[in-house]
Amino acid sequence: MSTRFTRQFTAAADDIDELGHVNNAVWVRWVQEIAVAHWEAVAPAEHQVAYFWVVTRHEVDYRGNVGPGETVTGETWVADQPKGARFDRHVRFTGADGRVKVEAVTTWAMLDRATGRLQRVRPEVAEAFIN
Repeated sequence: MSTRFTRQFTAAADDIDELGHVNNAVWVRWVQEIAVAHWEAVAPAEHQVAYFWVVTRHEVDYRGNVGPGETVTGETWVADQPKGARFDRHVRFTGADGRVKVEAVTTWAMLDRATGRLQRVRPEVAEAFIN
C-alpha cells in the first residue's frame, strides 16, 4: 500500500505557451514540486536533514490541455519498493472535469547530504512512502 499525496496547481499566465495551454516544461516543474512537497510532508525531520533526492529520469504522457487560470489536482505515490538508491514515483494531474491531463513516472535517487553520494534507501526511509 502506498501513501498518496495530493496538491492543487493553478496555471498562471507565465505557465502558458504559444498554443494557449500549460507548457510541457511547467508540467515537469510541477512533477518536481509535488514530489518535494510529498517528501517534506511525510519524511521525519531527521531524514530530511540527512538525505536529499535528485531526478534521474522522467517519463511523461500528455493527455489533455490546461489553460490559464485552470486548476488541476496533482496526486503522487510510490508503488514499489526502492531498488538500491532509487525508486519510481508516479504522478497524475487531473482537471476539474475529472479527466487526466498528464501522467508521469519519474525515477528519483537518494543522496546523503554529508557526502553527496548515492545512499541505499533503507526500509525506515521507504516506509514514509510505502506502508
